[in-house]
Amino acid sequence: VQLVESGGGWVQPGGSLRLSCAASGFTFTRYAMSWYRQAPGKERELVASITGDGDETHYIDSVKGRFTISRDNARNTVILQMNSLKTEDTAVYSCGRGGMVKYTDYWGQGTQVTVSS
Repeated sequence: VQLVESGGGWVQPGGSLRLSCAASGFTFTRYAMSWYRQAPGKERELVASITGDGDETHYIDSVKGRFTISRDNARNTVILQMNSLKTEDTAVYSCGRGGMVKYTDYWGQGTQVTVSS
């Protein structure tokens, strides 16, 4: 199993970033996928998840209306579109195989997102 994230970087508050996660080594459509983040000094938290067929998505309250998770099953890719970014969104973002914390068994290395002025 391999999960490789890309798309992180620095952005000013109110800006946008688009994260991608390329998955390989397993049958992608059989698994829900998630995006996690971990800020300095804090525990890792599940930010958003999507079912294997892409029909259902879930978000934590703090990102609802600003973040959108999607997947391209033809390209084995999961996307996290992040709009209206806030300084508190600063964290290392990683994708995980699984739709809930207790079912996530692999994570990628992560990509840094920094929101500051």
